[in-house]
Amino acid sequence: MSPSNRKRPASGKGGGKGPAGKQPPDREAVRRFGLLVFGVGLVLLFAIVAISEGIGHPSVPDGDLALVEDVPDGAGAITQEDFRRRMEQSAAKGDLKVPKPGDPQYKELKEAAVGELIQAAWVKGQAAEMGISATDKEVDKKLEELKSQSFSSEAEYRKTIKDLKLTEADVRELMEFELLVEKIQTEVRESSPEPSDSEVEGYYEEVKGEPPYTTPASRDVRLIFNEDEKKAEEAKALLEKDSSPESWNKVAKKFSTESPGKDEGGLQRGLKEGKLEEPLDAKVFETPEDELEGVIKTPKGFYVFEVESSTPESVQSLDDAREQIEPLKSQKLEEAYFQQFVLDFEQTWRSRTFCAEGYTIKICANYEQSSDPVLATPEPETENCRKDVPAKQFPEACPAPVFQAIPALPGSVTPVEPQGKPLLQMPQPPGLEETEEEVPSTPLPPITP
Repeated sequence: MSPSNRKRPASGKGGGKGPAGKQPPDREAVRRFGLLVFGVGLVLLFAIVAISEGIGHPSVPDGDLALVEDVPDGAGAITQEDFRRRMEQSAAKGDLKVPKPGDPQYKELKEAAVGELIQAAWVKGQAAEMGISATDKEVDKKLEELKSQSFSSEAEYRKTIKDLKLTEADVRELMEFELLVEKIQTEVRESSPEPSDSEVEGYYEEVKGEPPYTTPASRDVRLIFNEDEKKAEEAKALLEKDSSPESWNKVAKKFSTESPGKDEGGLQRGLKEGKLEEPLDAKVFETPEDELEGVIKTPKGFYVFEVESSTPESVQSLDDAREQIEPLKSQKLEEAYFQQFVLDFEQTWRSRTFCAEGYTIKICANYEQSSDPVLATPEPETENCRKDVPAKQFPEACPAPVFQAIPALPGSVTPVEPQGKPLLQMPQPPGLEETEEEVPSTPLPPITP
């Protein structure tokens, strides 16, 4: 889509139109690449956990808005300049100006920006503790992959990062961050325990009566069906004289009005119990082989049948089933191990995160819910504030909307899959109030091609 044909979002509070003559960011390029500004930064579980009362915390240095302890090279200090640039980048992704303080959208954008910066520090700190790093060569390769997959030319890439208020250093930092997340995820998964013999045996005992470990009994049956009872009786009389396969072929073609098996002497292979209508089904599975039976009346009509062969139920032995069970158990153990890691990660790094007044959010150790109006419980509906009416129509009467954050597996958020792979819900830690609200996301207008 050419720039001249692109539709701009309707202007409103917070901006929308740029300076005269300035072309808006290429929407398709923004969709492919700009999601890194928000998406990659929110790849970790946002588990809300209780923090013990009375915990001490250091003061945040003047000029900074947050401090994450134990992050090397000063990367745990979140500065006002970091915050300003992230706000500009986040707004640019939606082709907006940064909302003014006091605007409900500013509070939401602010919360998301602070959270992304803090989580980036968490990942750097965790990577350092695990001895994980990303080399310049790896970053170069990751960046080249992004360019080749998302941009048609170097010029398009350059224009896009400029429109998104990103520098080359910013992009390289995003690539490094994604590499660290991928490496952390890989190392954690590779260190997950393998299932023990007793776990495999226990799982086998639970599932051995189900497919694919158990194959139900089945029968190969010759069937003739006709809606007319007299014709069914005539077919049976002929088969009583000669029940050879050749005779079944002739009789089935002449008397059977049911398509399955009609052209094969009425033969239906591998019938399993419960697949035929009653009382035919029960009769088929209690009649010995090579015994002509009928006429059986059913709601549909009349049947004559003969069981040609039977296959009894079979159950795989533990040794035979082990090859299928071990990978399944390994996967379950890996997922449980990984989820526990993510929960521990959140608890550990939250306890090391301290935010300046005015910037405390739920992932700060010194967060107090009552101190953050943007996270306060919304007021009930009033005459001038209805949930089905956009809040911007009643800016003074309506609180800012609160959206639920959906956690994603580390490394699964990409420009192609911005929502990532959802992380299974973990049990709430002891002491967590059920009424505690989720962290709101930033309700920027959706970016469409």
